[in-house]
Amino acid sequence: MEEHCNGNSEAYAKIPKIKFSKLFINGEFVDSVSGKKFETIDPRSGEVIAEVAAGDKEDVDLAVKAARFAFDHGPWPRMSGGERRKIMMKLANLIEENLEELAALETIDAGKLFKWCKIIDIPNSIDLLQYYAGAADKIHGSTLKMCNGQYQSYTLREPVGVVGHIIPWNFPSIMFFMKTAPALAAGCAMIVKPAEQTPLSALYYAYLAKQAGIPDGVLNVVPGYGATAGAALCSHMNVDMISFTGSTETGRKVLRAAADSNLKIGEICMAGSRVFVQEGIYDKLVEKLSVMANHWVVGDPFDPSAQQGPQAHKGQYEKVLTYIEHGKREGATLLAGGKPIGEKGYYVQPTIFIDVKDDMRIAKEEIFGPVMSLMKFKTIEEAIERANSTQYGLAAGIVTNSLNIANTVSRSVRAGIVWINCYFTLDPDCPYGGYKMSGYGRDQGLEAVDKYLQTKSVVTPVYNSPWLILISS
Repeated sequence: MEEHCNGNSEAYAKIPKIKFSKLFINGEFVDSVSGKKFETIDPRSGEVIAEVAAGDKEDVDLAVKAARFAFDHGPWPRMSGGERRKIMMKLANLIEENLEELAALETIDAGKLFKWCKIIDIPNSIDLLQYYAGAADKIHGSTLKMCNGQYQSYTLREPVGVVGHIIPWNFPSIMFFMKTAPALAAGCAMIVKPAEQTPLSALYYAYLAKQAGIPDGVLNVVPGYGATAGAALCSHMNVDMISFTGSTETGRKVLRAAADSNLKIGEICMAGSRVFVQEGIYDKLVEKLSVMANHWVVGDPFDPSAQQGPQAHKGQYEKVLTYIEHGKREGATLLAGGKPIGEKGYYVQPTIFIDVKDDMRIAKEEIFGPVMSLMKFKTIEEAIERANSTQYGLAAGIVTNSLNIANTVSRSVRAGIVWINCYFTLDPDCPYGGYKMSGYGRDQGLEAVDKYLQTKSVVTPVYNSPWLILISS
């Protein structure tokens, strides 16, 4: 594999100056109550980018108070859907105007490839915002004729209230708008807790939201650690709903905290790394993947030739390397990679294991790194059974030239989204969420708006009156 880990980033893109590193509460950037800060690290070098205000319980209380007031008394949930749509579209335009800077910010904070941030992450974030802006004025109830004929009813769709969003580090921008955009369209107020590893883009979006005209208190951003800011948000009695994306371990903690308060949660998470290959093509695929891995370019994410950047933070870098060691010890054969790259930064070689068994940790647990496990199967029935043996069920991919196999497997695999002859193809119109331990609820699609709405039924009697005046023309 080619390694370009010490490139000159300044030659590829202008490294942005950090403009926003404080909490954003009630329309203002403020220090944390404690005055504490934490470092956000550049995964390309391991060096500090900026010190960010560290939110805690007291800061979450202030943000929730602001959101509660904005929801209970402010204009946002009382605006027409068309008014909310216009403001959200203005925010989308502001993001587009600052696309280059936001892409570079995402790159230095998350280690994502700059070229992909420019053409995928930030544009997709804009698409999400525009999609849900278009949904804001299309939230309708129903008129119902009740079965006994003596009553009639109609339903109202009303925003659920104050929402807490907990954002992961792997797609900071896309996940920010995957959660906030439908909630904004519904008329909710919210508090966003970005991942402590990647807080910078969320703070920038908060600034742009105010410029677009989103009222104070509607969108608050409280960076901080999960055990402090995240826990306080999940357990807060004045938060009506929590939407979380992240690891299953953290998801359990979020669920416990939410259940101990007023039971509110939606959660999804994906990390695809298991590949089942039919025995007739297994050896040929192994050969091709070996060649591909050895030509894969790992390097500075600002380098246009790089195909893989660093892991987003040191903890994840160390976790990936630990899983690689587990794979070796449990008897899987290392086909390619398996080692760190360079003396600085969090780079890991693209790693492929073959001869992987279903009970190995690398096959059972989420890795979230450049590690692939190849497993051989004989029959379609065997592949379906083994694919469903995992505790997870967010996404699956099928590669086949048989329509019958594609239909059979897609209907049999217990996953929230199944890709046929493609992978990781997402769109704002396509609901995204999982089965089993991969979560509750759906992001994207109009279903995402539904989870931020409550349905109220209004029932009235139909009286039989002896008097009737009918005017017809």
